[in-house]
Amino acid sequence: MLNINFKNKGRFTLLIVMFFVVSITITKPINAQNPIIQTKYTADPAPMVWNDRLYVYTTHDEDGSTWFTMNNWNLYSTDDMVNWTDHGKILSYSDFEWAKGDAWAAQCIERDGKFYMYVPMISRINNRGAIGVAVADTPMGPFYDPIGEPLVQSEWGDIDPTVFIDDDGQAYLYWGNPNLYYVKLNDNMISYDGEIVKVPLTEESFGKRDDDSDRNTLYEEGPWLYKRNDLYYLFWPGGPIPEHIGYSTSDSPIGPWKYGGVVMPTQGGAFTNHPGVIDFRGKTYFFYHNGALPGGGGFNRSVCVEEMTFNQDGSVLQLNMTEGIKQGLSTLNPYIMNQAETIAFSEGFKASQNKEVGVFVTANKDNSYIKVRDVDFKEKGATQFRARVSTTHNDPVTLEVRLGSIDGEKIASVRIPRTGGSNRWALVNSDVPGVTGVHDIYFVVKGRPQSHLMYFDYWMFSE
Repeated sequence: MLNINFKNKGRFTLLIVMFFVVSITITKPINAQNPIIQTKYTADPAPMVWNDRLYVYTTHDEDGSTWFTMNNWNLYSTDDMVNWTDHGKILSYSDFEWAKGDAWAAQCIERDGKFYMYVPMISRINNRGAIGVAVADTPMGPFYDPIGEPLVQSEWGDIDPTVFIDDDGQAYLYWGNPNLYYVKLNDNMISYDGEIVKVPLTEESFGKRDDDSDRNTLYEEGPWLYKRNDLYYLFWPGGPIPEHIGYSTSDSPIGPWKYGGVVMPTQGGAFTNHPGVIDFRGKTYFFYHNGALPGGGGFNRSVCVEEMTFNQDGSVLQLNMTEGIKQGLSTLNPYIMNQAETIAFSEGFKASQNKEVGVFVTANKDNSYIKVRDVDFKEKGATQFRARVSTTHNDPVTLEVRLGSIDGEKIASVRIPRTGGSNRWALVNSDVPGVTGVHDIYFVVKGRPQSHLMYFDYWMFSE
């Protein structure tokens, strides 16, 4: 999250100019995987692997924002890197009594069966940024504040924490804009005993910057600490605005750091970016955000992912923003209950959440669709389709199931019954003509209502 010093009018003017320059919506082709979340604006991805599943914690840009209007953190997960399940809102700034707002870039990590989420917010104590910590027994929460006060509150710029546990068990917390800090966490992960260390921002460590007399290096904010083959990497958004992603390396988690170059150049329709790097099933993935969704831009961003590769000397091959992951890691089982919010790509759907069913999705226009990748019907094949759905409309609304594309072979069609709201649901069924093999399936909504055509909770097939 960009930290703006309002006393520096020139810098603020540049930010606003860049917002209008780079906030142009990017049109995505039909085979796109990026952005990986289309039902909500998301930013600041923080990936974590647990129990052979990849989780990504994100911030949430409120619809129509013209500033960093962010109130909560969301969670998404995947088994195959192409279909993503929405677990909804898992934490809010309002869950911290000492916080007054601004749920900015966070990271979660597991240790000894507990999950620790480090979250920056504006503190009521001094009206400045501070970093708190929340704890849970599962990746999805519920999270709670174990200390009742900020973990870190030193000066303005206490934002964008990254947490890392080294092989020897020592945990490190880095953060900061415009300066970079770190501290060694205690084993309990909710305290520290040593001093906060201010990292020297030198040209050798973070590259040379010529555009800003207040910043002599490229480092801007949003550090991400990562280790590969005994080499430590610090990835960070770099200036000038609009940001690119750079990186530095070291033989130690506390430096000294050596500037490595650009990981991802300025691209994508948002003037900020934020890295998250993780190893999963033998591959390395690089998460970031841009403004590629309809209506997107600098304050309505979207999380994306690319596969990351390294040279033999450990240097990083530069990445560009692309359509995303083309090959999934596994297939999806249609013969179990699948959440409708498990999505490879969609248009016209928005994510919702209530106490009756948890997370669900809402179709908001005719021809809204959800694509699910690599669904394996196996040799025996499917003979029936079932879904839990709802609508408030008396006008006919239909859910079609198609193979391969939004106008591909129609294998099922169900009329959505009027139940009266998203807190009242009905099960619908349709026969299926013995579909076998692996297919991408499309759920396509047809209807005349202008919005909220149908609510969609889950689906499954029967053999």
